[in-house]
Amino acid sequence: MKKIMDNYDVDMTKLTHSFQDACSDKSFKEYVFGLNIKEDILMKYTSQLQEAQLEYENCRKCKNLEECKNKMKGYLYSPSESGKMIIFSYDVCEKMANKEKEDAYKDKLDLYDMPLELKDASFKNIYKDDKARVPIIKYFKEFISHYNDEEKPKGIYLNGSFGSGKTYLVASLFNEMAKKGINSISVYFPEFLRNLKSSFNKDYSEKYDSIKNIPLLLLDDIGAENVSNWSRDEVLGPLLQHRMENHLPTFFTSNLTLEELEKALSITSSGIDKVKARRIIERMKQLTIPLELISKNRRK
Repeated sequence: MKKIMDNYDVDMTKLTHSFQDACSDKSFKEYVFGLNIKEDILMKYTSQLQEAQLEYENCRKCKNLEECKNKMKGYLYSPSESGKMIIFSYDVCEKMANKEKEDAYKDKLDLYDMPLELKDASFKNIYKDDKARVPIIKYFKEFISHYNDEEKPKGIYLNGSFGSGKTYLVASLFNEMAKKGINSISVYFPEFLRNLKSSFNKDYSEKYDSIKNIPLLLLDDIGAENVSNWSRDEVLGPLLQHRMENHLPTFFTSNLTLEELEKALSITSSGIDKVKARRIIERMKQLTIPLELISKNRRK
C-alpha cells in the first residue's frame, strides 16, 4: 500500500509542477481560473487546457472564418466540468454559426451536374466592367420585384459567347430567390439527358418530375446535347409545355441564338423535322424573353 501511495504522491507532484509552470503564463492562468473549476481538477488536464487556451486565443484574434487557425476550422476546443472531471468538446464558433445561418438558403438550391461554386454566386461579385451585363441585371431586379405578382414574370433565354458568365448570372438570381424561400434547380442539360436515359428502369419519373415542377428551372447549355427524337419530343417538349401551362419561370443558357437552336433541334439521326423544332422554339418564346451576352472569356 505504501508503494502505491508513494507513486500517487509522485504523480500528483508532477501534475502540480506541470500546472504551476503553465500558470507562469499570465494568459493561461487567466483562462483556466476563469473557468471556475477547482484547481485540483484543473491540474490533471494541463496539456489539454493549454491546447484549449491556444484555440481560445486564436478565436479572440480571428477576424473572419477564412483566417481560422484552429484544428477544426470554425470550431473551438472547449473544456467543461463534469463531476470531478473535465470534458473537452469541439463547439461551433460564433462566426461559423453565423455562416451556417447565412448559408441556410442554399438548401433551396439543387444542382444537377453543375459546379457547387454556383451556390455562392452573387450579384455583388458580377463583373462591373462589362456594360453587356446591365440589361440582364436590370431584368433580374424586375423579376425579383414582380415574382409574387398574380402573373409571374418570364424567365430568359440567355445566349452568348463561351465563358462569358451566362450561367453565373442566372445562378446569382436563383441564389437571391432562395433567400426569399424559392426553390430552384439548375441542370446541365446535355448530361441530364444522358443520366435520364440511363435511369429508365430506376428513378426516371422522379428525376423528370423534379424539374417539371420546380418553381425555378435553369436548363444550362441547351443546344450542346446530341439531339434525338426522344430528347426533343419525349423530354424537352412535354417539359416546356407543362411549365408553360403552369406558369413556372424557366431559364435557358446557350451558345446558340434561338434561330440556331431551332436548326439544331430539327436535325436528328432519323432525319430533319422542322415542324417539331419550331414547336419547341415557340414554347421557349412563350416562357422567356431573349437576351444576349457577348463578352470576353472569363474562364481563362
